[in-house]
Amino acid sequence: MALDEHIDRVLFTEAQIQTRIRELAATISADYAHTTPLLVSVLKGALYFMADLTRAMTIPIAMDFMAITTYGSAQASSGAVRLIKDLDEEISGRHVLLLEDIIDTGLTAAYLLRTLRARDPASLRICALLDKTARRIVDTLPISYRGFEVPDMFVVGYGLDYKQLYRNLPFIGVLKPEVVAS
Repeated sequence: MALDEHIDRVLFTEAQIQTRIRELAATISADYAHTTPLLVSVLKGALYFMADLTRAMTIPIAMDFMAITTYGSAQASSGAVRLIKDLDEEISGRHVLLLEDIIDTGLTAAYLLRTLRARDPASLRICALLDKTARRIVDTLPISYRGFEVPDMFVVGYGLDYKQLYRNLPFIGVLKPEVVAS
């Protein structure tokens, strides 16, 4: 069975995603025109987003990665976060842009911001491909760049997964309820 047969509906097509990424890249490139920002991607979900965004940017950039794990079910996080891969780069005095695939409750992003702020960057901003404001618990997140707002649905594709599947879909869609229930 093909992965896309598990999709109830497509929220954002590949073309819509790529158009929005080019727009974000142009804005970020203008905002950071006189500096070399360090883009930090949270693995694994933001990998596709980071790859396409950085290729569309027109300024010099540096990249690094962090990996975290959250405790809870595949559909709902408890908010408990553990860092499993830290940055290789020093960020003190640097302009850091944290790239997230999706910001849901905001608990993970808040944890990452606290962790990164403690390292004294010159600036720290967030760029999120998807923003699920309906589930937000942490309201004070400085999301400077936002791709799309998404409804309170379980979405997959373009890096987002369910049980480590569906990341490689070129679009963002909603899983059929029977797939999530299984």
